[in-house]
Amino acid sequence: MRNTVFLAAALAVLAGWGIAPARAADSAVVVTYNRFGESGTPAVNTRIEQLEAQIAELKSGGYTVLALPRVVAALQAGTALPDKAVVLSVDDSALSVWEAAWPRFRAARLPFTLFLSTDEIDRESSDRLNWDQVREMAASGLVTIGSKGAGHVHMALMTADEVSADVARARDRFVSELGHAPDLFAWPYGEMSREAAQAIRAAGFKMAFGQHSGPMWKGSDPWFMPRFPLNETYGEVERFRLAVRSLPLPAVDVTPDDPRLTANPPAFGFTLAPEEPGTELLACYISHEGRAVIERLGPRVEVRMSKPLPPGRSRINCTAPTLEGRWRWFGWQFLVE
Repeated sequence: MRNTVFLAAALAVLAGWGIAPARAADSAVVVTYNRFGESGTPAVNTRIEQLEAQIAELKSGGYTVLALPRVVAALQAGTALPDKAVVLSVDDSALSVWEAAWPRFRAARLPFTLFLSTDEIDRESSDRLNWDQVREMAASGLVTIGSKGAGHVHMALMTADEVSADVARARDRFVSELGHAPDLFAWPYGEMSREAAQAIRAAGFKMAFGQHSGPMWKGSDPWFMPRFPLNETYGEVERFRLAVRSLPLPAVDVTPDDPRLTANPPAFGFTLAPEEPGTELLACYISHEGRAVIERLGPRVEVRMSKPLPPGRSRINCTAPTLEGRWRWFGWQFLVE
């Protein structure tokens, strides 16, 4: 409902300005999955009919589905990306990746990145991938293997030395099983701290990804890149289309810079650079609270929270409509101990 209201308002305002539709040239939308066709885990599962509808949308909707390493290279080099560039990623080693997702992505010739924690595979559980399956997917040319470390631990709560030890242990296992170590990283649970990020950078990774919504663009934090999480609630094709058609809300100078909070509620804010047309209709939403009060100080946006964030993970989503019916989107995730 709020999308319909904001879009109607945006069309009225922007049409009066006569502004041409926005076109992405330096951004891509990354989505992330976890489980497929499993019962009892709706928060991390995508139903098979949802997955098939999403694949049909990607094949028919004018998107360009790219491998994540290509997008990372383009952003780092400052080269252009096509409009509606989309990247698929999967987190963790659920067997349903092999049984349900892989055959469908392979048939559609859709590349994806699989972020793995090595301890999960080494446990040799019947409901997890094994190394033979990982090797077969990696050898196909469609699947890039990324790292989530070894233990799938809460790295934002660890010291840099502890993070370094975990990812080094994972690197050794990847080299042993695959012959090389991944250079892309995804934070377990989407939780990042600046201390942990220093360890990930020092370990030689090119980029690290969270689980907060929004497109990745040239101004995104390379150690906390956004991805749209998909599950049963957010997996219907209408919501999927909204996400994969989104454009970046160009937020920079985010404060506080560290997602692991030391003050709660945080004095959260960011600067729009550039300040795109339509951001007069900007709205921000906080999990557990709903729509937030915002203050605009020129290009600066300050988000006022009425109460402290609860323990655990909290997300903020800020969106603004465009003339062509797409949404500019910026998301962030905080961690409260």
